[in-house]
Amino acid sequence: MLVVVAKLKAKAGNEEELEKALLTMIPEVQAKEERTLIYTLHRAVNDPGTFLFYEKYQDQEAFSHHSTTPYFKMLFATVGPLMDGKPSIEMYHELAGVTR
Repeated sequence: MLVVVAKLKAKAGNEEELEKALLTMIPEVQAKEERTLIYTLHRAVNDPGTFLFYEKYQDQEAFSHHSTTPYFKMLFATVGPLMDGKPSIEMYHELAGVTR
């Protein structure tokens, strides 16, 4: 399994608008990406302008599909001007864990 952690920082004053735009991805992924196993948006406790997506994909192909969808491309066209810098994206291979 492939895990992606994407961190995005809003420009000051754009926090709510960025959150609203990021939230549009959840129903799209849920409805259209069966091999996306987890896709969760978080907001930092100590910095309400920092958002984090925790994503788990069945395999690299599932992630590649996600990254090329029209709604993914539209999201980044929308959020680009709202962000303070580029997103930080890290990829991991899942080794072990607990799921309840």
